[in-house]
Amino acid sequence: MRAIIGVLGLLIVVAIVGLLAKTQLGSVAPKPAANTAGVALPTVAPDATPQQQSQQMQQQVKQSVEAALQTPRTQPDDSK
Repeated sequence: MRAIIGVLGLLIVVAIVGLLAKTQLGSVAPKPAANTAGVALPTVAPDATPQQQSQQMQQQVKQSVEAALQTPRTQPDDSK
């Protein structure tokens, strides 16, 4: 009898903790993904097929990587 009451008590506690966690997580609004400086998110046509969307995204990422590689880096000054 004590075991049944103990198990029921644990189930009640787990249910309460679950409800509290659900309300806390529900009140926190997800933040939109921050766009990193200089990096544009790929955009695709909404009426395209998934394969076409994938190819468009791959091309856009490839172009942005190539553009990033073409920009010259600043060299540190070693005149110490």
